[in-house]
Amino acid sequence: MKRFLLLLGACCCLTAHAQLKTDARQVLFATFPEDTIPHRIPALSVTAQGQLLAVTDYRYCKRDIGFGRVDLHGRISNDNGKTWEPMFPIIEGTGVHNAVDCGFGDAAVVADWETGELLLACVSGEHVYFAETTNRSNPQPCAMMKSKDGGKTWTPFVNQAEQIYSLFDQSALGPIQAMFVGSGRICQSHTIKVGTHYRLYAAICARPGGNRVIYSDDFGDTWHALGNVDISPAPDGDEPKCEELPDGNVLLSSRADGGRIFNIFTYTDKATAQGAWATSVHSDATNNGTVAKENACNGEILILPVTRKADGKKMHVALQSVPLGPDRRNVGIYYKGLESAADYSTPNTFAANWEGHVQISNMSSAYSTMVMQPDRHIGVFFEELTYGAGYSMVYDAYTMEQLTEGKYQY
Repeated sequence: MKRFLLLLGACCCLTAHAQLKTDARQVLFATFPEDTIPHRIPALSVTAQGQLLAVTDYRYCKRDIGFGRVDLHGRISNDNGKTWEPMFPIIEGTGVHNAVDCGFGDAAVVADWETGELLLACVSGEHVYFAETTNRSNPQPCAMMKSKDGGKTWTPFVNQAEQIYSLFDQSALGPIQAMFVGSGRICQSHTIKVGTHYRLYAAICARPGGNRVIYSDDFGDTWHALGNVDISPAPDGDEPKCEELPDGNVLLSSRADGGRIFNIFTYTDKATAQGAWATSVHSDATNNGTVAKENACNGEILILPVTRKADGKKMHVALQSVPLGPDRRNVGIYYKGLESAADYSTPNTFAANWEGHVQISNMSSAYSTMVMQPDRHIGVFFEELTYGAGYSMVYDAYTMEQLTEGKYQY
Protein backbone atom coordinates (compact mmCIF):
# COMPACT_ATOMS: atom_id res chain seq x y z
CA MET A 1 0.00 0.00 0.00
CA LYS A 2 2.84 2.41 0.82
CA ARG A 3 4.39 1.90 -2.63
CA PHE A 4 0.97 2.37 -4.28
CA LEU A 5 0.42 5.70 -2.54
CA LEU A 6 3.91 6.92 -3.46
CA LEU A 7 3.33 5.93 -7.09
CA LEU A 8 -0.09 7.61 -7.19
CA GLY A 9 1.26 10.79 -5.66
CA ALA A 10 4.19 10.96 -8.07
CA CYS A 11 1.96 10.42 -11.12
CA CYS A 12 -0.54 13.07 -10.02
CA CYS A 13 2.25 15.57 -9.46
CA LEU A 14 3.73 14.92 -12.88
CA THR A 15 0.36 15.27 -14.61
CA ALA A 16 -0.22 18.61 -12.96
CA HIS A 17 3.19 20.18 -13.33
CA ALA A 18 5.45 18.45 -15.86
CA GLN A 19 6.48 20.55 -18.84
CA LEU A 20 6.45 17.66 -21.32
CA LYS A 21 5.07 14.17 -20.65
CA THR A 22 3.97 11.42 -23.00
CA ASP A 23 2.09 8.14 -22.72
CA ALA A 24 5.42 6.35 -23.30
CA ARG A 25 6.76 7.35 -19.88
CA GLN A 26 7.70 4.36 -17.69
CA VAL A 27 9.82 3.77 -14.61
CA LEU A 28 12.10 0.93 -15.69
CA PHE A 29 14.06 0.59 -12.44
CA ALA A 30 12.29 1.91 -9.34
CA THR A 31 13.90 2.98 -6.07
CA PHE A 32 11.56 3.52 -3.11
CA PRO A 33 12.41 5.11 0.26
CA GLU A 34 12.44 1.74 2.01
CA ASP A 35 14.78 0.19 -0.54
CA THR A 36 18.31 -0.43 0.72
CA ILE A 37 19.93 -0.81 -2.72
CA PRO A 38 19.58 2.20 -5.04
CA HIS A 39 19.88 2.53 -8.81
CA ARG A 40 21.96 5.09 -10.69
CA ILE A 41 23.51 5.91 -14.11
CA PRO A 42 21.40 5.48 -17.27
CA ALA A 43 22.72 3.88 -20.46
CA LEU A 44 20.57 3.21 -23.54
CA SER A 45 21.14 1.71 -26.96
CA VAL A 46 19.11 0.56 -29.96
CA THR A 47 20.19 -2.37 -32.16
CA ALA A 48 19.98 -2.73 -35.93
CA GLN A 49 17.10 -5.14 -35.29
CA GLY A 50 15.20 -2.47 -33.34
CA GLN A 51 15.70 -3.76 -29.80
CA LEU A 52 16.20 -1.22 -27.02
CA LEU A 53 18.57 -2.05 -24.18
CA ALA A 54 18.43 0.01 -20.98
CA VAL A 55 21.26 -0.46 -18.46
CA THR A 56 21.71 0.89 -14.94
CA ASP A 57 23.87 0.45 -11.83
CA TYR A 58 22.43 -1.56 -8.93
CA ARG A 59 24.54 -0.28 -6.06
CA TYR A 60 24.89 -2.75 -3.20
CA CYS A 61 27.58 -0.51 -1.73
CA LYS A 62 25.15 2.47 -1.89
CA ARG A 63 27.90 4.61 -3.43
CA ASP A 64 29.72 5.14 -6.71
CA ILE A 65 31.62 2.37 -8.42
CA GLY A 66 34.94 1.94 -6.61
CA PHE A 67 33.48 1.74 -3.11
CA GLY A 68 32.33 -1.88 -3.18
CA ARG A 69 29.90 -4.17 -4.95
CA VAL A 70 27.93 -2.71 -7.87
CA ASP A 71 26.01 -4.78 -10.44
CA LEU A 72 24.74 -3.80 -13.88
CA HIS A 73 21.07 -4.53 -14.54
CA GLY A 74 19.28 -4.42 -17.88
CA ARG A 75 15.85 -4.41 -19.48
CA ILE A 76 15.02 -5.02 -23.15
CA SER A 77 12.18 -3.72 -25.31
CA ASN A 78 11.24 -5.26 -28.65
CA ASP A 79 8.54 -2.72 -29.53
CA ASN A 80 10.17 0.73 -29.36
CA GLY A 81 9.78 1.09 -25.61
CA LYS A 82 6.06 0.33 -25.36
CA THR A 83 6.70 -2.77 -23.25
CA TRP A 84 9.82 -4.03 -21.51
CA GLU A 85 10.97 -7.49 -20.53
CA PRO A 86 11.68 -8.10 -16.82
CA MET A 87 14.88 -6.79 -15.27
CA PHE A 88 17.88 -9.13 -15.47
CA PRO A 89 21.52 -8.95 -14.26
CA ILE A 90 24.01 -8.21 -17.05
CA ILE A 91 27.02 -8.70 -14.79
CA GLU A 92 27.31 -9.00 -11.02
CA GLY A 93 30.11 -7.73 -8.83
CA THR A 94 31.66 -10.10 -6.35
CA GLY A 95 32.19 -7.50 -3.66
CA VAL A 96 35.65 -9.00 -3.05
CA HIS A 97 38.02 -6.33 -1.73
CA ASN A 98 40.48 -5.08 -4.38
CA ALA A 99 39.31 -7.65 -6.97
CA VAL A 100 38.98 -6.55 -10.61
CA ASP A 101 35.42 -7.91 -10.51
CA CYS A 102 34.48 -6.33 -7.17
CA GLY A 103 31.94 -4.14 -8.96
CA PHE A 104 30.83 -2.97 -12.40
CA GLY A 105 29.31 0.48 -12.93
CA ASP A 106 28.91 3.60 -15.06
CA ALA A 107 28.06 1.69 -18.24
CA ALA A 108 28.31 3.11 -21.77
CA VAL A 109 26.79 1.14 -24.64
CA VAL A 110 26.62 1.10 -28.44
CA ALA A 111 25.05 -1.20 -31.02
CA ASP A 112 26.74 -1.69 -34.39
CA TRP A 113 24.75 -0.12 -37.24
CA GLU A 114 25.21 -3.18 -39.47
CA THR A 115 25.13 -6.27 -37.24
CA GLY A 116 23.36 -5.09 -34.10
CA GLU A 117 26.19 -6.48 -31.96
CA LEU A 118 26.43 -4.60 -28.67
CA LEU A 119 29.54 -3.28 -26.92
CA LEU A 120 29.40 -2.28 -23.25
CA ALA A 121 32.21 -0.43 -21.48
CA CYS A 122 32.21 0.22 -17.75
CA VAL A 123 34.40 0.86 -14.73
CA SER A 124 35.17 -2.25 -12.72
CA GLY A 125 37.05 -3.17 -9.56
CA GLU A 126 37.38 -1.22 -6.33
CA HIS A 127 39.31 1.88 -7.35
CA VAL A 128 37.94 5.31 -6.42
CA TYR A 129 38.54 7.80 -9.23
CA PHE A 130 39.78 10.68 -7.02
CA ALA A 131 41.77 8.60 -4.52
CA GLU A 132 45.54 9.03 -4.42
CA THR A 133 45.87 5.26 -4.27
CA THR A 134 44.30 5.08 -7.76
CA ASN A 135 47.17 5.89 -10.10
CA ARG A 136 49.06 4.71 -13.17
CA SER A 137 50.56 1.75 -11.33
CA ASN A 138 47.20 0.90 -9.72
CA PRO A 139 44.64 2.08 -12.30
CA GLN A 140 40.87 1.80 -12.48
CA PRO A 141 40.02 -1.26 -14.56
CA CYS A 142 38.00 -0.66 -17.73
CA ALA A 143 35.78 -3.68 -18.45
CA MET A 144 34.40 -4.26 -21.95
CA MET A 145 32.04 -7.02 -23.08
CA LYS A 146 29.90 -7.81 -26.13
CA SER A 147 26.49 -9.29 -26.91
CA LYS A 148 25.11 -10.72 -30.15
CA ASP A 149 21.55 -11.33 -28.95
CA GLY A 150 20.35 -7.83 -28.08
CA GLY A 151 21.87 -7.81 -24.61
CA LYS A 152 20.43 -11.05 -23.19
CA THR A 153 23.83 -12.75 -22.90
CA TRP A 154 27.34 -11.33 -22.84
CA THR A 155 30.90 -12.43 -23.43
CA PRO A 156 33.23 -12.56 -20.41
CA PHE A 157 34.55 -9.07 -19.69
CA VAL A 158 38.00 -8.00 -20.85
CA ASN A 159 39.95 -5.40 -18.89
CA GLN A 160 41.10 -2.84 -21.49
CA ALA A 161 42.67 -0.45 -18.97
CA GLU A 162 46.33 -1.05 -19.82
CA GLN A 163 45.72 -0.76 -23.55
CA ILE A 164 43.96 2.61 -23.10
CA TYR A 165 46.18 4.08 -20.38
CA SER A 166 49.32 3.27 -22.36
CA LEU A 167 48.14 5.47 -25.26
CA PHE A 168 48.91 8.51 -23.11
CA ASP A 169 52.01 7.42 -21.19
CA GLN A 170 54.31 9.64 -23.25
CA SER A 171 51.99 12.66 -23.22
CA ALA A 172 53.43 16.05 -22.29
CA LEU A 173 50.52 16.26 -19.85
CA GLY A 174 51.93 13.25 -18.00
CA PRO A 175 50.53 9.74 -17.74
CA ILE A 176 46.85 9.36 -16.93
CA GLN A 177 46.41 8.42 -13.27
CA ALA A 178 42.72 7.53 -13.43
CA MET A 179 40.10 7.45 -16.18
CA PHE A 180 36.72 6.10 -17.24
CA VAL A 181 34.54 6.20 -20.35
CA GLY A 182 31.69 8.71 -20.04
CA SER A 183 28.55 6.74 -19.21
CA GLY A 184 25.50 6.55 -21.41
CA ARG A 185 26.06 6.21 -25.15
CA ILE A 186 29.24 5.42 -27.10
CA CYS A 187 29.14 7.15 -30.50
CA GLN A 188 29.43 5.24 -33.78
CA SER A 189 30.17 7.01 -37.07
CA HIS A 190 27.63 6.83 -39.87
CA THR A 191 30.28 7.62 -42.50
CA ILE A 192 33.77 6.32 -41.58
CA LYS A 193 34.52 2.63 -41.98
CA VAL A 194 38.22 1.81 -42.20
CA GLY A 195 38.45 -1.51 -40.39
CA THR A 196 35.87 -4.21 -39.76
CA HIS A 197 33.22 -1.85 -38.37
CA TYR A 198 32.17 1.78 -38.60
CA ARG A 199 34.37 3.84 -36.30
CA LEU A 200 33.55 4.17 -32.61
CA TYR A 201 34.30 7.22 -30.46
CA ALA A 202 34.49 7.04 -26.67
CA ALA A 203 35.07 10.15 -24.59
CA ILE A 204 36.94 9.61 -21.34
CA CYS A 205 37.18 11.55 -18.12
CA ALA A 206 40.78 11.51 -16.96
CA ARG A 207 42.98 12.94 -14.29
CA PRO A 208 44.99 14.94 -14.67
CA GLY A 209 44.14 17.00 -17.73
CA GLY A 210 40.40 16.68 -18.21
CA ASN A 211 39.00 14.82 -21.21
CA ARG A 212 40.52 12.62 -23.90
CA VAL A 213 38.83 10.91 -26.85
CA ILE A 214 39.68 7.44 -28.12
CA TYR A 215 38.46 5.65 -31.24
CA SER A 216 38.21 2.08 -32.48
CA ASP A 217 37.89 0.66 -35.99
CA ASP A 218 37.32 -2.94 -34.83
CA PHE A 219 34.33 -2.45 -32.51
CA GLY A 220 36.27 -2.00 -29.31
CA ASP A 221 38.94 -4.69 -29.57
CA THR A 222 41.67 -2.06 -29.89
CA TRP A 223 41.64 1.68 -29.23
CA HIS A 224 43.66 4.69 -30.41
CA ALA A 225 43.94 8.30 -29.27
CA LEU A 226 42.01 10.81 -31.38
CA GLY A 227 44.27 13.81 -31.88
CA ASN A 228 47.55 14.90 -30.33
CA VAL A 229 48.12 13.11 -27.01
CA ASP A 230 49.97 16.16 -25.72
CA ILE A 231 46.78 18.22 -25.80
CA SER A 232 43.53 17.73 -23.86
CA PRO A 233 40.45 18.61 -25.94
CA ALA A 234 38.79 19.87 -22.74
CA PRO A 235 41.27 20.54 -19.90
CA ASP A 236 38.43 21.56 -17.56
CA GLY A 237 36.10 18.82 -18.75
CA ASP A 238 34.38 16.30 -16.54
CA GLU A 239 32.06 13.46 -17.64
CA PRO A 240 32.02 13.64 -21.46
CA LYS A 241 30.17 12.38 -24.55
CA CYS A 242 30.97 12.34 -28.27
CA GLU A 243 28.80 12.81 -31.33
CA GLU A 244 29.48 12.87 -35.07
CA LEU A 245 28.86 16.16 -36.85
CA PRO A 246 27.11 16.20 -40.25
CA ASP A 247 30.48 16.60 -42.04
CA GLY A 248 32.01 13.57 -40.26
CA ASN A 249 34.05 15.58 -37.76
CA VAL A 250 33.77 14.81 -34.05
CA LEU A 251 32.02 16.85 -31.37
CA LEU A 252 32.98 16.58 -27.69
CA SER A 253 30.37 17.59 -25.10
CA SER A 254 31.51 17.65 -21.47
CA ARG A 255 29.93 18.30 -18.09
CA ALA A 256 30.68 21.74 -16.64
CA ASP A 257 29.36 24.05 -13.93
CA GLY A 258 26.42 25.98 -15.35
CA GLY A 259 26.24 24.19 -18.69
CA ARG A 260 28.51 22.24 -21.05
CA ILE A 261 31.97 22.42 -22.62
CA PHE A 262 32.16 21.83 -26.38
CA ASN A 263 35.10 21.15 -28.68
CA ILE A 264 35.45 19.90 -32.26
CA PHE A 265 37.99 17.57 -33.85
CA THR A 266 38.44 18.39 -37.54
CA TYR A 267 39.81 15.66 -39.78
CA THR A 268 42.51 16.25 -42.37
CA ASP A 269 42.48 12.54 -43.26
CA LYS A 270 39.60 10.40 -42.02
CA ALA A 271 41.14 7.08 -43.06
CA THR A 272 44.23 7.62 -40.91
CA ALA A 273 42.38 9.66 -38.26
CA GLN A 274 44.68 12.65 -38.74
CA GLY A 275 43.38 16.02 -37.65
CA ALA A 276 43.32 18.42 -34.73
CA TRP A 277 41.17 19.61 -31.86
CA ALA A 278 40.17 23.26 -31.65
CA THR A 279 40.01 25.15 -28.34
CA SER A 280 37.19 24.15 -25.99
CA VAL A 281 34.38 26.62 -25.28
CA HIS A 282 31.82 26.84 -22.47
CA SER A 283 28.14 26.87 -23.37
CA ASP A 284 26.09 28.53 -20.64
CA ALA A 285 24.16 31.66 -19.72
CA THR A 286 26.95 33.94 -20.96
CA ASN A 287 26.45 32.96 -24.62
CA ASN A 288 22.79 31.87 -24.66
CA GLY A 289 23.98 28.29 -24.47
CA THR A 290 22.91 25.09 -22.73
CA VAL A 291 22.27 26.45 -19.25
CA ALA A 292 22.40 24.06 -16.29
CA LYS A 293 21.55 26.48 -13.51
CA GLU A 294 23.54 25.92 -10.31
CA ASN A 295 24.64 22.42 -11.26
CA ALA A 296 27.13 20.32 -13.19
CA CYS A 297 25.80 17.02 -14.44
CA ASN A 298 26.19 14.29 -17.03
CA GLY A 299 23.96 14.65 -20.11
CA GLU A 300 23.67 13.47 -23.69
CA ILE A 301 24.40 15.07 -27.07
CA LEU A 302 22.54 13.89 -30.18
CA ILE A 303 22.60 15.32 -33.73
CA LEU A 304 19.87 14.25 -36.15
CA PRO A 305 18.69 15.12 -39.69
CA VAL A 306 15.47 17.12 -39.80
CA THR A 307 13.18 19.21 -41.95
CA ARG A 308 12.47 22.75 -40.77
CA LYS A 309 8.70 22.98 -40.87
CA ALA A 310 8.59 26.72 -41.58
CA ASP A 311 10.19 26.41 -45.02
CA GLY A 312 10.85 22.71 -45.67
CA LYS A 313 14.65 23.09 -45.48
CA LYS A 314 16.64 19.90 -44.95
CA MET A 315 19.19 20.41 -42.16
CA HIS A 316 20.23 19.01 -38.76
CA VAL A 317 19.28 19.63 -35.14
CA ALA A 318 21.50 19.26 -32.08
CA LEU A 319 19.87 18.05 -28.85
CA GLN A 320 21.62 18.40 -25.47
CA SER A 321 20.13 17.11 -22.23
CA VAL A 322 20.97 18.71 -18.87
CA PRO A 323 19.21 19.38 -15.56
CA LEU A 324 17.77 22.84 -16.15
CA GLY A 325 18.05 23.57 -12.43
CA PRO A 326 18.32 25.17 -10.06
CA ASP A 327 20.54 22.38 -8.74
CA ARG A 328 20.05 18.86 -10.10
CA ARG A 329 16.38 19.31 -10.89
CA ASN A 330 14.11 19.56 -13.90
CA VAL A 331 15.98 17.59 -16.54
CA GLY A 332 15.37 19.17 -19.93
CA ILE A 333 16.59 19.09 -23.51
CA TYR A 334 18.04 22.05 -25.39
CA TYR A 335 17.78 22.20 -29.17
CA LYS A 336 19.58 24.12 -31.89
CA GLY A 337 19.10 24.05 -35.65
CA LEU A 338 22.25 23.48 -37.71
CA GLU A 339 21.29 25.08 -41.02
CA SER A 340 24.74 24.90 -42.60
CA ALA A 341 28.34 23.97 -41.82
CA ALA A 342 28.86 27.50 -40.54
CA ASP A 343 26.73 26.61 -37.50
CA TYR A 344 29.22 23.96 -36.38
CA SER A 345 32.46 25.12 -37.99
CA THR A 346 33.97 26.14 -34.63
CA PRO A 347 33.26 25.36 -30.97
CA ASN A 348 32.33 29.03 -30.49
CA THR A 349 29.54 28.96 -33.07
CA PHE A 350 28.24 25.59 -31.88
CA ALA A 351 28.26 26.55 -28.19
CA ALA A 352 26.33 29.80 -28.56
CA ASN A 353 22.74 30.79 -29.29
CA TRP A 354 20.73 27.63 -28.74
CA GLU A 355 17.13 28.11 -29.85
CA GLY A 356 15.22 26.82 -26.87
CA HIS A 357 14.52 23.93 -24.54
CA VAL A 358 11.80 21.69 -23.19
CA GLN A 359 11.51 20.26 -19.68
CA ILE A 360 10.89 16.53 -19.18
CA SER A 361 11.06 16.27 -15.38
CA ASN A 362 9.58 18.56 -12.72
CA MET A 363 11.53 17.28 -9.73
CA SER A 364 15.00 16.30 -8.54
CA SER A 365 16.63 14.61 -11.56
CA ALA A 366 20.17 14.19 -12.84
CA TYR A 367 21.97 12.02 -15.42
CA SER A 368 20.34 11.39 -18.81
CA THR A 369 20.98 9.78 -22.18
CA MET A 370 19.16 9.65 -25.55
CA VAL A 371 18.91 7.50 -28.69
CA MET A 372 16.96 7.68 -31.95
CA GLN A 373 14.53 4.77 -32.16
CA PRO A 374 13.35 2.95 -35.32
CA ASP A 375 9.84 4.41 -34.86
CA ARG A 376 11.25 7.95 -35.34
CA HIS A 377 10.93 8.81 -31.64
CA ILE A 378 13.81 9.93 -29.45
CA GLY A 379 14.10 7.64 -26.45
CA VAL A 380 15.30 9.39 -23.28
CA PHE A 381 16.46 7.53 -20.16
CA PHE A 382 17.13 9.56 -17.03
CA GLU A 383 17.49 9.60 -13.24
CA GLU A 384 14.63 11.01 -11.21
CA LEU A 385 13.51 11.20 -7.57
CA THR A 386 10.16 9.77 -8.71
CA TYR A 387 9.21 8.10 -5.45
CA GLY A 388 11.15 10.31 -3.06
CA ALA A 389 14.35 8.23 -3.14
CA GLY A 390 17.37 8.52 -5.39
CA TYR A 391 17.16 7.42 -8.04
CA SER A 392 14.50 5.73 -10.12
CA MET A 393 15.41 5.24 -13.76
CA VAL A 394 12.76 6.70 -16.06
CA TYR A 395 12.23 6.10 -19.79
CA ASP A 396 10.19 8.31 -22.09
CA ALA A 397 9.99 8.83 -25.86
CA TYR A 398 9.32 12.01 -27.82
CA THR A 399 8.87 13.13 -31.39
CA MET A 400 11.25 15.69 -32.82
CA GLU A 401 8.35 18.14 -32.93
CA GLN A 402 7.81 17.74 -29.18
CA LEU A 403 11.47 18.33 -28.33
CA THR A 404 11.78 21.38 -30.62
CA GLU A 405 8.49 23.08 -29.82
CA GLY A 406 7.05 22.24 -33.22
CA LYS A 407 9.87 23.75 -35.28
CA TYR A 408 11.47 20.62 -36.76
CA GLN A 409 10.40 17.22 -38.06
CA TYR A 410 12.61 14.12 -38.23
